[in-house]
Amino acid sequence: MRLYRPRTPQPDPAERVRALEPTAAERVRTLLATAHSMSVVADGRAEEVHRLDGSDAMGHVHLHDPAEAALHPEARRTPVRLEFTDIAPTAVRDRLRARLTVTGILEAPYAAHATESFCMEYGQALLETERGRTFVTLQELHACEADPLAACEAGMLTHLVDRHSELVPLLVRLVRPYPRPGLLRVLPVALDRYGMTLRLEYADTHTDARLPFSSPVDHPDEVRPQIHALLDATRRAPYGSGLRT
Repeated sequence: MRLYRPRTPQPDPAERVRALEPTAAERVRTLLATAHSMSVVADGRAEEVHRLDGSDAMGHVHLHDPAEAALHPEARRTPVRLEFTDIAPTAVRDRLRARLTVTGILEAPYAAHATESFCMEYGQALLETERGRTFVTLQELHACEADPLAACEAGMLTHLVDRHSELVPLLVRLVRPYPRPGLLRVLPVALDRYGMTLRLEYADTHTDARLPFSSPVDHPDEVRPQIHALLDATRRAPYGSGLRT
């Protein structure tokens, strides 16, 4: 996925250190850069696009500023909607983490197997999560980067669950406020440069708890020390997570 517009200055590193979780713009940028499938709705029909070779589904769709449309007055303008879903890699209850819809205008009819690139005039992006709906502008996308852990998040989380399942319940000791009684199961549901999110499952509902890293990571190799730091912190935390055994 390419964004055609001059980059805006990046946030000051000191500001980034204080971030505890990705912004909506960062989540959108990450989904656009790493999603392996999407639905393209144009000309009254929907087409599923899958990339099984590891490349992102956006492939040869380039997002442009609407002001650039005047540079191609001869182009055929086709309204288009790109739809993405973000699914948790672990077997948590309700694995849908987010839905993303990007609307805009294509300068040529879309064909998934076409060899040429498609220019898409950016309209808006709507991110829907359990917290609500957020609109993200093209300028906001330009001001952030895709999460450096996105490509390996699934492997890291499934490795933690499959190979070190005894460690996951320990992390509940770090959850604030303390989980209420009746906690049945806890699993990691998300991992990003800022920290890990746990899914706390009860008999009648579930909730998510954020465990931030001490500082954001810039490379997958930096994740292990941060997780070890969280586990070290559990040894100093009070017992009594409320997790049934």
